[in-house]
Amino acid sequence: MSTESDIREFLASRRAGITPQQAGLPAYGGNRRVPGLRREEVAMLAGVSVDYYVRLERGNLAGASEEVLDAVANALQLDDAERAHLYDLARAAAKRPTRRKRARGPLPDSVLRVLHSMTDSPAFIRNGRLDILAVNRLGRALYSPLFPDPTTATANIARFQFLDPNGRDFFPDWDQSVNTTVALLRTEAGRAPHDSGLTGLVGELVTRSEEFRAAWARHNVRLHHTGRKSFRHPAAGVLTLDFDAMELPAQPGLTLTAYSAAPGTPEHDALRFLAAWAATGSTAAGSAPA
Repeated sequence: MSTESDIREFLASRRAGITPQQAGLPAYGGNRRVPGLRREEVAMLAGVSVDYYVRLERGNLAGASEEVLDAVANALQLDDAERAHLYDLARAAAKRPTRRKRARGPLPDSVLRVLHSMTDSPAFIRNGRLDILAVNRLGRALYSPLFPDPTTATANIARFQFLDPNGRDFFPDWDQSVNTTVALLRTEAGRAPHDSGLTGLVGELVTRSEEFRAAWARHNVRLHHTGRKSFRHPAAGVLTLDFDAMELPAQPGLTLTAYSAAPGTPEHDALRFLAAWAATGSTAAGSAPA
């Protein structure tokens, strides 16, 4: 991954995604050769010269001040995730330290105790590459297609989703799931541009998955803290669960994700079924709840 090309393609894609009308500019004539805003229009909105903005969009963010970055972000109407990504790219271009160091070594016992104490919620701990580093019993039951072998301790969500034949069936909201997964990896690439493991994963997925390659080229980024996610589980059927993703301050770069369902809902019944299914270790626990 090249920082200059990432900057160039990110800024160009954001510029192409906003129309003059959205930016509050008059649109003269109907024969514009470029989608979205022209470079000179972004420069005007940001209060910088056209030549300077062109240099920025060519990947020369190293000397850009916070004021300039904020002005460009405002001109392009970047959301919080996109704005943070722009700053990450500027840090990478200037070869400044990334926003956070990464946790190294095994997970502390105290963190694992918290994870495994969550007996009513599927939960796991992942890193920015979407490696599942630890998972509780109900989480392992929910993500059972990622852990086909009882001895499997870790798994990678993106690799399963794009390269495993079962990936498409497991994520029924396929397009949304693809966009989220790729946006999370793109966000992490800005935060950790020198992560060789991430570079290798992205290279593998770009080479082997056309869908990943197309989504990666869109340069979308995302902050992923709460929402709803759907699964098509081989035993419990289709269920849509609420999730909360909480960063672990004492373990930089790691996130605890937990799923839940409101009592009295079919999804809550499905989680109870999953708990029974996990306790037996096989589908002999019964058929999926009606």
